[in-house]
Amino acid sequence: MKITLLHYSAPPIVGGVESVLEHHANLMERHAHSVQVIAGRGETFSAKIPLHLAPLADSRHPEILAVKKELDAGIVSKKFDELVRQIEGELKPLLADTEILIAHNVCSLNKNLPLTVALHNLTKQNRKIKLILWHHDLAWTTPRYRDELHKGFPWDALKTAWAGAVQVTISETRAEELSALMHIPHSKIHVIPNGVDIQRFFKLEAQTSAYVEKLDLIKASPLLLLPVRVTSRKNIELALQILAQLRTQFSNAKIIVTGPLGPHNPANLKYFKKLVALREALNLKDAAYFLAELNDEFIPDAVISDFYNLADGLLFPSKEEGFGIPILEAGFSNLPIFCADIPPLKKLGGEFANYFALDEAPSAIAQRIAAYFSVSPTFKLKAEVRKNYTWQGVYETKIAPLLAAK
Repeated sequence: MKITLLHYSAPPIVGGVESVLEHHANLMERHAHSVQVIAGRGETFSAKIPLHLAPLADSRHPEILAVKKELDAGIVSKKFDELVRQIEGELKPLLADTEILIAHNVCSLNKNLPLTVALHNLTKQNRKIKLILWHHDLAWTTPRYRDELHKGFPWDALKTAWAGAVQVTISETRAEELSALMHIPHSKIHVIPNGVDIQRFFKLEAQTSAYVEKLDLIKASPLLLLPVRVTSRKNIELALQILAQLRTQFSNAKIIVTGPLGPHNPANLKYFKKLVALREALNLKDAAYFLAELNDEFIPDAVISDFYNLADGLLFPSKEEGFGIPILEAGFSNLPIFCADIPPLKKLGGEFANYFALDEAPSAIAQRIAAYFSVSPTFKLKAEVRKNYTWQGVYETKIAPLLAAK
């Protein structure tokens, strides 16, 4: 499908809408659409997504600013009509084979009313284009714009439901405002939130991102981290048993064991096979992951650090430790710590960790972990973001159906 995204400017111009436009364009391209961007200013941000500069689409173009000064005073001059015609001439060839046109804020704000009117004219002439008006802000409902708006044409274009256009807002609040402003049913407005790119936000290593995608870790809730080598003294079987019990309350709970097999004891391979069999018996194949199964080479510290950022808690059930560096790393990463009450770990964790006895029932330990996550506002918000506000999730549940709808 040929999709065109339109805004006053594109990255690297810094702005919330510019950032959203970039994410939308990249997501659509990755899902096999042919995507182009039209903007007044900006630079190409992807070799796979052409950027077409239409200078008069820029809200800061000198001629646009001059006419805006007149419009703010309630004057519609001949220059306004000239700019509308010029912009139509700029856009028409660029939209020739467009199937879907997504205009971000162009029909919501009075930053470039000649562009708004030109777009209205062009889409009336070409009904084959599916027009999606993506509203981030609404001039008519924002007090700071009131003195710049006047009755009649062209300001009314910003509060009129264009025939055939699909209306999208970024929040329920904006949807309510738009419904009242344009006298359209709330049910006819698509609410599609902005998202978070977790990989970019955490600056994840390419290797980490590959693990996250392969293991579908974004949907883990909670994600527990066990950053140890696979040796029997690390008591990984208890971690698996705890996880199995935890999943009776948190069905998407997962655990990552980051380390390789211990290098100095041949018995470690036998131990690992025992853990794999236990994982199968506990039905944890899609919940308990050993990076040793995916990589038999050294995993860089930067990747391990990434997992501390991604995780919701440290689970550390070792039978014995000389020190316990993961306790320090978890503390530095703001992770809650759930660990065995052996002396070295209690010395490091002090009053700040959650301890359990090694002979305690896995169900009891899991219950205490579940109780922690059940009341933690930090975890709850993080889980909500991962569930509903990652860009990939927003695309799959909201944007893709919108593009496919007739």
